[in-house]
Amino acid sequence: MGSNSDRRIRRKVRRSYLISTISIALVLFILGAVSYVTLSAVKAVEALRERVVISVEIADNLTKEQKQSLLRDFRHRDEVAHVGYTTKDEKINDEEFRRQFELDIYDILDENPLRDSFELTLSAESVDVEAVQSFVEELEYIEGVEYVSVPPVEVVDNMHSTLSTIVISLFVFLGVLLVITMLLLNNTIRLAIFAKRYLINTMKLVGATKWYIMRPLLGSALWQGLWAGLIASALFLGIVYGAQHTMPVNIELLDYQQAAIMIGAMVVIGILITVVFSALAVNKFVNMKTNKIHLY
Repeated sequence: MGSNSDRRIRRKVRRSYLISTISIALVLFILGAVSYVTLSAVKAVEALRERVVISVEIADNLTKEQKQSLLRDFRHRDEVAHVGYTTKDEKINDEEFRRQFELDIYDILDENPLRDSFELTLSAESVDVEAVQSFVEELEYIEGVEYVSVPPVEVVDNMHSTLSTIVISLFVFLGVLLVITMLLLNNTIRLAIFAKRYLINTMKLVGATKWYIMRPLLGSALWQGLWAGLIASALFLGIVYGAQHTMPVNIELLDYQQAAIMIGAMVVIGILITVVFSALAVNKFVNMKTNKIHLY
C-alpha cells in the first residue's frame, strides 16, 4: 500500500515538473518572440532613416583636386553617414537608366548631358524635413555644385513617425507582458514546489539544514530553467525559420546575431527565474510550521 502511494506521489511530482517546465518554456517563447519583434521594429526604423540619399551633381570643369576637396568636405559633415561617387559615364551606361529611356541617348544627342555626382547617405539623426532642407541649402551654396537632388523626405518622415508609434506601442505591450510573465512563472514554480511540500517538511523534521533541503531543489530548478530556455529557443527558431521560408515576398526575418542574443537571453532568464522563484518558494515551506503545511 505504501509502495503504491509512493509511486503515485513520484508520478505526480514528475508530471508537475514536466508541466511546469513546458509552461515556463511557452511563457519564455512568447516573451522572446515579442522582444524580437520589438527589436526588429526598432532596427527597421533606423534602417529606414539611413536610406535617404541626396545626389549632388557637380560642374564638368572641376579639377581632380577640387573633387577631392568636395569629397573631404562631405565626409567630415555630421549629417553624412556615407559618401559615394558616380561618373556621368557610369550613369549613362547603367542598365536601369537605359531601360527607362529605351533608347541610346547618343542617338539623340552628340554628348553625354549627365553630370558626375556625389551620393550622400544621410545619418539617421539628420533625417527630418527641416534638417534636410537646411542641409540642402548649404550644399547649393558650395562652389562647383550644379544641382542637388532630394528624395521625398516627407514620406520617409511620416513612415518614421508611424513606425516609431508602433515601436512605442510594442514596448508598452512588452512591459505589460513582462509583468504578467513574472506573475505566471512565479505561480507555476510555486505550484511545482507546493507538490513537494511534504518532502520538504519530512527533511526538516529529521534535522536537515535549510541549505541541505534547498540545494537539490535549486539544482533541479536550474536544470528546469535550462531545459525551458532551450525548448523556448527551439520553438523561436522554428517559427522564425519557418516564417522566413513561407513568406510570399523576400523579407529578411532572421537576423542571426540578434537571434543568438535572444536565445542566450531566454536560456539565462529561464535559469534565473526558476532558481530565484524556487528559492523563494522553498524558503517559505522550510520556514513554515508543520501544522500549517497540512492546512496550506
